[in-house]
Amino acid sequence: MRCIFLFSVQKAKDSIFYSYNKYINGFAAILDEDEAAMIAKHSNVVSVFESKFRKLHTTHSWDFLGLEKNGAIPHDSIWNKTKGEDIIIANLDTGVWPESKSFSDEGFGPIPKKWRGICQTDNQNPDKFQCNRKLIGTRYFSKGFEAGSQRKGDNITFNTPRDYHGHGSHTLSTAAGNFVAQASVFGNGNGTASGGAPKARVVAYKVCWGPRGSCNDADVLAAFEAAISDGVDVISMSLGGDTSEFFNNAISLGSFHAIVNGIIVVSSAGNSGPSPQTVLNVEPWMITVAASSIDREFANYIKLGDNKVLKGSSLSEFGSPSDKLYPLINAVDAKADNVSVRYALQCNDESLDPNKAKGKILVCNTNLTDAIDQGVEAARVGAFGMILTDDKSALNIIRPQPHVLPASRVNFTEGSYILNYINHTKSPVAQISRVKTELGIKPAPTVAIFSSRGPNVIEPAILKPDIIAPGVNIIAAYSEGVPPQKGTSDKRRTPFMTVSGTSMACPHVSGLVGLLKAFHPDWSAAAIKSAIMTTATINDNRGKPILDHSLDRATPFDYGAGLIQPNHAVDPGLVYDLDVTDYLDFLCGRGYNGSIIKLFYGKPYTCPESFNIADFNYPSISIPNLEHGHSQSVTRTLTNVGSPSKYRVHVNAPPEVIVSVKPKFLRFKEKGEKKEFRATFTLRTLNESKTDYFFGSINWVSHKHHVRSPIVVKHRHA
Repeated sequence: MRCIFLFSVQKAKDSIFYSYNKYINGFAAILDEDEAAMIAKHSNVVSVFESKFRKLHTTHSWDFLGLEKNGAIPHDSIWNKTKGEDIIIANLDTGVWPESKSFSDEGFGPIPKKWRGICQTDNQNPDKFQCNRKLIGTRYFSKGFEAGSQRKGDNITFNTPRDYHGHGSHTLSTAAGNFVAQASVFGNGNGTASGGAPKARVVAYKVCWGPRGSCNDADVLAAFEAAISDGVDVISMSLGGDTSEFFNNAISLGSFHAIVNGIIVVSSAGNSGPSPQTVLNVEPWMITVAASSIDREFANYIKLGDNKVLKGSSLSEFGSPSDKLYPLINAVDAKADNVSVRYALQCNDESLDPNKAKGKILVCNTNLTDAIDQGVEAARVGAFGMILTDDKSALNIIRPQPHVLPASRVNFTEGSYILNYINHTKSPVAQISRVKTELGIKPAPTVAIFSSRGPNVIEPAILKPDIIAPGVNIIAAYSEGVPPQKGTSDKRRTPFMTVSGTSMACPHVSGLVGLLKAFHPDWSAAAIKSAIMTTATINDNRGKPILDHSLDRATPFDYGAGLIQPNHAVDPGLVYDLDVTDYLDFLCGRGYNGSIIKLFYGKPYTCPESFNIADFNYPSISIPNLEHGHSQSVTRTLTNVGSPSKYRVHVNAPPEVIVSVKPKFLRFKEKGEKKEFRATFTLRTLNESKTDYFFGSINWVSHKHHVRSPIVVKHRHA
């Protein structure tokens, strides 16, 4: 059939580079627009869509989440129950650096018999790339990337699962890296690094290539099919692209087939915040993770000659002697001949004169993409140190970086003070302290500025993101095949690195999923997701509501159900469960016909006569269009996974909405028992409102458990 479409068997063979025939019925091929259009018209073809490129979206973070405390495991830690033994966590990313101590198999027994995969090694150096009882499998998929145009001009090493980017090693070790003592980034943040499920087995599927980490849909879909066949338990996917209807989305299709086969899929929410409606990976069968800060900063201090002390951020391993001050100049005063003022102000390559800069501290404008190379240039001309200042338009987030000399980055206000001091002082001087790792920072968490926000543009009745987890300045394993900051001329290499992004938040949840899967092997993917969501907290370490990057009160569009609490998730009391039939009914509710649903399910499915997406048994409740004079009711079913208990409902209703829940009590006599409740939402008479969205929660509370579901109501104007 495929060959007839392209007029000849040979033409079909030449065009097709992936055939998905184990679980996903389809293929990837190089076609022109006319050929694709012709195939799309055939009665047996459900969907034809372009293979798009996707983007890639830890010592203290597990302490912040309560799994350990000051190097010890508290009595209530989930790690006392399980560390993810023999769960298999797969990562779709840029590959893996197998020599990292995070992937050591010390203390591991035989590979689980359920593993059916392979260790696809480096074609050029097969003896140097080895799997073990921890890193039990690797594969690489690049045919889609190579068929695309993004490889042009890049020096890319293909035919290897080895990580030449850093992203994949970082995310995989965050999810399930082994314990590594004395891990640090150039001496900063020293501690024991580990993943959330340190005793789980790990698998790396390399689907992202090149210095930008581009991931082609065809390769991602091939990796999903391989993961299903190989027998993994969890798929961690810190990548995404645009939002498109589910049947035209390779990630939607691949993740659905994974769920059908009992695999839990965790994904990043994207890094396009703080703009609304930017959240990616909004499929209801996936766990979508936003990013937060933790209570740790890497700070150093600048002392000026007038005794003013200013706080900056850095990961440099160097600092000034405490008793010595160095001449302080604006970088433009060290400008090389025939170089523009703007170029010198940024301390760009070959912009500075050694005779003017030697032995001094230079003040440079921050180059957000090449801050490391700014330090390389300062060091080249013999400067002692460097201070990076942000301009007024810079976002209020400063990420520490491992500079090659004493250096600190400050915000616009502090930078203005420093420049004013230079301009009004005859002989300005300064010193830069060594970096200190400061813990207990408050408030924490806060929502990261880059973390993509809701609402969900594909299906507003499903609240996304689902959850928030640490994703700012996370320390984890790194590739030693690239500099600490990719694309720079830095010659150093580091086994651990700090990275920020929802990509870093995602594997925190993947590790937690591995723990819950190990401790509750009979729980469904939906039950595990529900346990994580309904036990999350919306308060920070001050006991007050979580704030966003501007220190305004955050909402469920920022953090979903809240910050993960692993030690609570292991015993949630009640869960909102779902099975494959529920997901199929959800697709029916979106108007999908039988042929489209067959694309997801692989076999015919008869939709129910009616299905209201509002009644989809999701752990959060979103009412996208509520008018004055109208009410809307939703139904949810709770399953008891704890001991016999009586629960009472507590409603935290927005002032603008009347929320009625019936019944008000639920009594569960045995494990596995199900009880239904109905919630009705009615808008109060509104005067002027600054927003069309209102937030609250429905809480089921027993003597032991607190089961919380966020609610979002949108006012629809008549």
